[in-house]
Amino acid sequence: MEFIANNLAPIMFAGLIVFLLMGFPVAFSLGACGLFFGFVGIELNVLPASLMQALPLRIFGIMKNDTLLAIPFFTLMGLILERSGMAEDLLDTIGQLFGPIRGGLAFAVIFVGALLAATTGVVAASVISMGLISLPIMLRYGYDRRVASGVIAASGTLAQIIPPSLVLIILADQLGKSVGDMYKGAFLPGFILTGLYTLYIVGLAVFKPHWVPALPLEARSIREDNGQSGLRSLAVLATVSTGLAVLFGQHYREVTEYFKGEAVASVATDETIVVAMSVGVGVAFIASVLNKALRLNLLSRMAERVTFVLIPPLALIFLVLGTIFLGIATPTEGGAMGAMGALLMAATRGRMSSGLLRQALTSTTKLSCFVVFILVGSTIFSLSFQGVDGPKWVEHLLSALPGGQIGFLIFVNVLIFVLAFFLDFFELSFIVVPLLGPVAEKLGIDLIWFGVLLGVNMQTSFMHPPFGFALFYLRSVAPLTEYIDKLTQRRIAPVTTGQIYWGAVPFVLIQIVMVGLIIAFPNLVSGGMGQAASITDNANVLIEAQPQSESGNAIEMDANKLFGPADEPASAASSAAPAASSGAGKASAGPIDPLEAAAEASRKP
Repeated sequence: MEFIANNLAPIMFAGLIVFLLMGFPVAFSLGACGLFFGFVGIELNVLPASLMQALPLRIFGIMKNDTLLAIPFFTLMGLILERSGMAEDLLDTIGQLFGPIRGGLAFAVIFVGALLAATTGVVAASVISMGLISLPIMLRYGYDRRVASGVIAASGTLAQIIPPSLVLIILADQLGKSVGDMYKGAFLPGFILTGLYTLYIVGLAVFKPHWVPALPLEARSIREDNGQSGLRSLAVLATVSTGLAVLFGQHYREVTEYFKGEAVASVATDETIVVAMSVGVGVAFIASVLNKALRLNLLSRMAERVTFVLIPPLALIFLVLGTIFLGIATPTEGGAMGAMGALLMAATRGRMSSGLLRQALTSTTKLSCFVVFILVGSTIFSLSFQGVDGPKWVEHLLSALPGGQIGFLIFVNVLIFVLAFFLDFFELSFIVVPLLGPVAEKLGIDLIWFGVLLGVNMQTSFMHPPFGFALFYLRSVAPLTEYIDKLTQRRIAPVTTGQIYWGAVPFVLIQIVMVGLIIAFPNLVSGGMGQAASITDNANVLIEAQPQSESGNAIEMDANKLFGPADEPASAASSAAPAASSGAGKASAGPIDPLEAAAEASRKP
């Protein structure tokens, strides 16, 4: 019994793994494991019985967590948009735009996947929509089945890393950071990953052109009366709009100073990009509206079609991400506005009905309950695990790795990559991330950067065989048997599961490359974010607490007692006291955690 009492933390972690390998649902495995070992610890006098009194408080804390409200809002927004026909219009129009070049349909899928990711934030909705719409067209015109399957699955998983992503909300909550900051950190990496996907298709178009053929002339339906494509006027409109957007972005700081009436040293990169894009889109939209209303005939059908199809999702992106990045709305409020915007878009397209709304609300409720149940189970597990000093065991285990920060990052990313073969991102976020976050913070790693890095790595959980959910989603809509194409009346061979799996492999490798780029170039995450002020000289800090003491003098506390001596490293000083959460809208010091109080009481004689 003494051995069990001294090693209860590793035994508890091994017990959780056994529960999961036996096939029990994750939420119930976490809860059952936490309760079982909690009672074992109480019987062995490792834990005080009063520790379990903190459990109801923690569960109520989950229910009062405003951050988690963003999950149902963004889920509802994604499901409504999936059924509103927006994806179909986007794929048809962008497919016609890029159709004349090799790999054009694949470029269209990647572009639309990024747009859907920035509006829906739901992987299943993106993959299923593009699988139903794009896959038959790509098979009709001779695309390699592995390339078609891989690009659809990979583009759908961009919803994992491009805001508003559900996984970023959960990572921010588990790491105790602001969702808005996590969104800002993931903004550039998400679009760089999109660019890497595009470069891969460009390589195929050069070296394997028969895998990604261009659309034949008869398949290009959006044309002028004289047979021209109309791309020239679109190029002119895009050039003018982009030029004005870039010009506005270069002078955005001066514009900000004018409206604020005070000097502004710098403006965050993500905020500048969003506002400049909005200006460019607005210019293109106004030009198209004037051309149509006044019948100027300055723009081609292609230019008008592309503009009017792209405006709604881009407007929704600004409504959600723009308001968050500009500080106008919190992520939860942005999600609520996004859900309302999606409902209005569906209504204006004539797609809104009671049946559609009922389906979307039912799916949203199921997913939200799924998340909350896993979170409750992980809370029960973490309560017992922290009580038996599990975090210290994990910290000693990981901080002793050779190589310092780099050694820790390599080990963690390999661990996440391997676990992603068997667990999805919800399970990884609730089980593994709470154990890794404190160690990363103690090693001096910025938790926003760390969260984005883990988010990119977890994206592989949707892609790599044999349990990638994006592959399952695509398998559910890909043809299983030979069929007759309605347009060409030709027999089309089915898409096998092996072709879907092999098509995903190059994109998994690209995602691994992206993980390496984030580690090698940390500014990809932190470069565009405003840096918070930090205390550099603890010896000169004086903290005064009011009301006054009985002697009539303000209570003075030496900062060294809280932050550590001035000559200590910042990481050690920060670990000497509980770190305050940096979430938006939170105070710098919160109420006492009942778990910490109970654990402290258990260590007293």
